[in-house]
Amino acid sequence: MSAVAVPMAAPAAPAAAPQAAFGPRLAVGLCGVLLAVLISGINENVTKVALADIRGAMGIGVDDGSWIVALYTAMSVSAMAFAPWCAVTFSLRRFAMTMIAAFMLLGVLCPLAPDLSSLLILRALQGLAGGALPPLLMSVALRFLPPGIKLYGLAGYALTATFGPSLGTPMAALWVEYVGWQWAFWQIVPWCMAAIAMVGWGLPQDPLRLERFAQFNGLGLALGFPALVMLVIGLVQGPRLDWFASPLICVLLGGGSGLLALFAFNEWSHPLPFFKLQLLTNRNLLYSLITLGGVLFVLLAVVMIPSTFLAKVQGYRPLQTAPLLLWVALPQLLALPLVAALLNQRRVDARWVQAIGLGMLGLTCWLGAQLTTDWNRDSFIPLQLLQIFAQPMAVLPLLMLATGSLAPADGPFASAWFNTVKGFAAVLAGGLLEAATTVRGHFHSNALVERLGNAPWLDDGALLPSLPARLHAQVVALTSADLYLLVAVVAIALIALIPWLPTRIHPPRAVA
Repeated sequence: MSAVAVPMAAPAAPAAAPQAAFGPRLAVGLCGVLLAVLISGINENVTKVALADIRGAMGIGVDDGSWIVALYTAMSVSAMAFAPWCAVTFSLRRFAMTMIAAFMLLGVLCPLAPDLSSLLILRALQGLAGGALPPLLMSVALRFLPPGIKLYGLAGYALTATFGPSLGTPMAALWVEYVGWQWAFWQIVPWCMAAIAMVGWGLPQDPLRLERFAQFNGLGLALGFPALVMLVIGLVQGPRLDWFASPLICVLLGGGSGLLALFAFNEWSHPLPFFKLQLLTNRNLLYSLITLGGVLFVLLAVVMIPSTFLAKVQGYRPLQTAPLLLWVALPQLLALPLVAALLNQRRVDARWVQAIGLGMLGLTCWLGAQLTTDWNRDSFIPLQLLQIFAQPMAVLPLLMLATGSLAPADGPFASAWFNTVKGFAAVLAGGLLEAATTVRGHFHSNALVERLGNAPWLDDGALLPSLPARLHAQVVALTSADLYLLVAVVAIALIALIPWLPTRIHPPRAVA
């Protein structure tokens, strides 16, 4: 028995061997992973922007077309939960290159699908490959970056929450508008090829650790993967199917919740879990995960509300809304490093940097609640300018708090926790915003119709043709204002958690 035990334990040691000094080569590898993750985030918006063109080209109905988005999102979120385990087992470099290559190949094949079933399968598999990439970026940053610049690596990861979502829609809209919807998929090819080359050259090759299969958490995979898929599909399809009025949504959300509870019970006692539940006793990690959901709700809302308003009231196409999103996206390339430099000062408390960021987001939403039907794209620019620093100040301290008080061995578990909560919270936020939009839209529509019912000026026949359009615009404006107020309340409420839940941590190494 001892002769067998020694060889099985030996591969654990080489896993720590490639800790080479950080230099240009490792920097290129890190940038390759960052590039792949950003392209994955941009690609996620393809089917949302190009869905009408895809349905028209393939003869797909609205209901069937909604499953293209739902399956990609469900597989992407589910992959985030299990990618860190695969990266440790198969080696980070090898797993990253395989996932990027699969993501690229499936993106090429999606527009060539002969029918809806083939497209759904290809898009779901692409979601699986794309969802596996974001956890790898956090793992690379935590493992390879020296303490003095670790926060700058986390700032690169924060781009996936601030830069990527705002840039994805304009890029997809540009291809759809001027070239063809197929190129919205194919745009990823040169970037993925560059990412594969950068990762292959820059990251060290770890040995395979196949001995981990001896303790493979098969029951956890069998419970957790379908749980996440069912919950995400239920949240994405809930607004379309009227939530719990649909038996399918009841089965998806109820069954998914039950499987998730069993999954958590299994993870608590398993010797090699996908999620280390014991880490939730760390106050900073717990605070980061709770607040992450609220921050993503706010960030999604400040993108969705103006885009939806301009489309419904002013008739803007996605490409016409793109400059508004770019006002926030492009400055992030400068704002995030500056916020990282601020947080890297020992005298700066990351908790209050985040409080200021959340306060600025709350102010943005309060100003947005003053919108009227006369607002156009330029009216939203002051709100976008406020977000340039508000977004990184709200996101980057979370990453610092979540990772700064954990042991290096807990890095893969922290990555699994953070990325899965990030993906799932984004879906939950979208479902909640859709539900709130529906409820407030019905309320304002009924209230306006009731008030106008006996208005004497309606007897003027010349006014009647324009009345439905004016009524619709007013309902959208009032609903958007309500959503902005709701989001402002969420942002301010998150500040209330700061004084009592997280503890202060210092940067890995102060600059001064």
